[in-house]
Amino acid sequence: MAFSKRLNSAELDLIPGTATADELKAAMRQLAAGISVLTAGTGDARTGATVTSAIVLSVEPPTIIVNINLTASVWPTINAECRFCLNILSSEQQVVADRFAGRNGERGATRYEGADWYTLGSGIALKGALASIDCQVEEIIPRHTHAIVIARAIKIVTTGGTPLIYYNQNYVTIDGSGKTSS
Repeated sequence: MAFSKRLNSAELDLIPGTATADELKAAMRQLAAGISVLTAGTGDARTGATVTSAIVLSVEPPTIIVNINLTASVWPTINAECRFCLNILSSEQQVVADRFAGRNGERGATRYEGADWYTLGSGIALKGALASIDCQVEEIIPRHTHAIVIARAIKIVTTGGTPLIYYNQNYVTIDGSGKTSS
């Protein structure tokens, strides 16, 4: 399969009037996204992060993509262990999202306090999550401030329920009728 030529980062930087980081952030706030907590590590070395960037790459084989900031505390663990668990949060798990986002200064294993967890083959799963996807990393692509992590789903546990959504810097929920509330 042939691909067309793409400009590299240095070439793109020479284009006048390219968008700024603030413009991109403002635009992306308009995109509602499901919230997940990515967990990695074991014991006192457990760590994790709240993410909105998890998407399906392929269903055959079952593969996801998640983008991780290279300065995030979870990054060294994912990079070293090449495994993690992606927990898709329910509308009742906003506190967990806040803890793993470090909103109150929580770091490392303290982020796990106040919630019930169990272990899948590769990662730590959150009880009550809409889904927990145990993953093995296939490829990591560093790009600018982030790494694009491509991972194979090894085991998936689903429970169902109402998702926790992030939109325009606020949590919102969608009930079964499709109505939203914040």
